[in-house]
Amino acid sequence: SETIMFCLADPGDALLVPTPYYPAFNRDLRWRTGVQIIPVQCSSSNNFTVTREAVEAAYQKAQEANINVKGLIITNPSNPLGTTLDSQTLQSLVNFVNDKTIHLVCDEIYAATVFSSPEFVSIAEIIQEMDVNRDLIHIIYSLSKDMGLPGFRVGIVYSYNDGVLSCGRRMSSFGLVSSQTQYFLATLLSDDEFVDYFLRESSKRLARRHHKLTRGLEQVGIKCLKSNAGLFVWMDLRRLLEGPTSFDAEMKLWRTIVNDVKLNVSPGSSFHVAEPGWFRVCFA
Repeated sequence: SETIMFCLADPGDALLVPTPYYPAFNRDLRWRTGVQIIPVQCSSSNNFTVTREAVEAAYQKAQEANINVKGLIITNPSNPLGTTLDSQTLQSLVNFVNDKTIHLVCDEIYAATVFSSPEFVSIAEIIQEMDVNRDLIHIIYSLSKDMGLPGFRVGIVYSYNDGVLSCGRRMSSFGLVSSQTQYFLATLLSDDEFVDYFLRESSKRLARRHHKLTRGLEQVGIKCLKSNAGLFVWMDLRRLLEGPTSFDAEMKLWRTIVNDVKLNVSPGSSFHVAEPGWFRVCFA
């Protein structure tokens, strides 16, 4: 993700990012690039679905502040929501960036973690059916989640833009993948039978763990956002907040969970969500 930021934006430029979003984006996208992140506020009223209206509002606010918006970055499936974006939503976002002539970066790192319907739809499939400027569309991916190889540090930038690809090739010299790792991964991914089996089995196990966790939470009166992908659930603990609903109350509850329950969940504030009381719980 840092590589694509260097390719698309200059220091001081900004990327729109729908909330809640992966906390490390603040590090990965900003620290060395000097790029700003502008949150696109999404609401529990529509299950945190990103809408064109919400993106438009964030874009206009940036324009009024004289901030140069270079693009929109989305994570599909979502971390922390564990949800997938449908075709209509993806088409709407493609139309938005096309109308504004800004970039769309799709982080599809959890693409093969979908364990129930609806199925994952890649942005690459969407633009095949649309008359848009494909130079504005970029996909980032990694083997860390789908294949359980986070320590290998292997990522992919897939772009339709020759300028981005040329820049990416130059940037890759700062993070080369070792020959041993390349050989291992080439051998692994060439075994179609194993890869198919691995992904099927992973999907089954994720489904079982997801069901066990969400069912157990339901039995004690705790709800989660309905999800179908990822390694986590988005847990709603708003009713357990003490006093006025606030992020201070959320942090107090989080400390109780960590210190007394001995469960390390992630508070919603770390994902820049606008509503206190939501927590991410990893189950795999």
